[in-house]
Parts: sequence; structure tokens; C-alpha cells
Amino acid sequence: MSFRNFFKAISFSLFIATAIPAVSSAAPNPASFTTPSDSTAAETETVARITKRVYEIQSMDKTNLSSAEKKALKKELKEMKQQAGDLNQRVYLSVGAIIIIILLLILIL
Repeated sequence: MSFRNFFKAISFSLFIATAIPAVSSAAPNPASFTTPSDSTAAETETVARITKRVYEIQSMDKTNLSSAEKKALKKELKEMKQQAGDLNQRVYLSVGAIIIIILLLILIL
């Protein structure tokens, strides 16, 4: 076995060793699966409710509110932002991760 083939085998095994745990942790919990139509309808309803409430808060006259009421509105907006973020179940790759994957693929092939 030449040094180049040995290096390819080692880099491929390191790639597999790091990729498999990353994929398994990114997978959703199988117990939380619902039918697509149910989750889409529920998500759409939640997004519509959050959007409507945000527009209501934006259109309010906040000059007459007390500081406690303003804090309550801020807290409500933060909670709605958290809910909207929880609806987003995408997997993001950083630029560095993409570069590393490309370099490993170049080395392997």
C-alpha cells in the first residue's frame, strides 16, 4: 500500500468517524414525528398567531404604557421569537465546515 493510498484511507476513516456522530445528533427525535399535514397546519396557525400579535404590538401606542407593561410586552415578544425559532428545524453548515468537507472530498477523490 502506497503512502498516498494510506493517507486517503486514514482521511476517509476520520471523515466517517466525525460525520456519523454529527448526522445522528442532527436527526430529530423519532418519537416526536407527526403527520405532515398536522404539523404543517399547526405550524401555519402558530406563525399566523405570532405574526398577528407582533403587528398588534407594533401598532400600539406605547407612550402611555407604564414600565411594567413595557417589560411585559418585551417578555411576550421574546417568548414569541423563541417559539418562531423553535418552528425552524433546519440544519445549518458554517462556511468553515463546508470548506473542510470539500477539502476532505478532494483528498479522498
